[in-house]
Amino acid sequence: MTKPTQRHDFPSRVVWTGNRGTGTSAYRAYDRTWMIEVEGRAPIHCSNDPMLGGNPDLPNPEDLMISALSACHMLWYLHLASVAGITVLSYEDAPVGTGETAPDGAGRFVEAVLRPRIEVKRGADLSRAAAIHGEIHRYCFIARSVNFPVRVEPMFHEAASDHSP
Repeated sequence: MTKPTQRHDFPSRVVWTGNRGTGTSAYRAYDRTWMIEVEGRAPIHCSNDPMLGGNPDLPNPEDLMISALSACHMLWYLHLASVAGITVLSYEDAPVGTGETAPDGAGRFVEAVLRPRIEVKRGADLSRAAAIHGEIHRYCFIARSVNFPVRVEPMFHEAASDHSP
């Protein structure tokens, strides 16, 4: 007997913070700043992409999308590695999303590349460690929800000693 599908809600509040006093009375009259509020958590201050008038010091929606994709992949990787008996000692990713903009200004992601650098305990089964990346798309909410291809180019190295830090 299969378990029924469970639904989950992820409530959030997005608040525009860029009204300089005259709202959107003119294209350059307002800032492209906003914040994400999730109950019980620190707010995340954000902006639009700098190419579209945003603050380059703040994350933009595209940054958040690619970061969420990478983080979801990482968390599932750590879980599945643990279940497989592979001890991960460090994990760092430098994901890149590639977008395109049509002449009318409509944009979309065309692909993302995850490039995790993973340190595993000496003696780990590196072929199994690599294979886990191909299983994550079955579980990760974000990866299962995007409509563009996601490639994973992992790089592994074994710890210098067999002692965990």
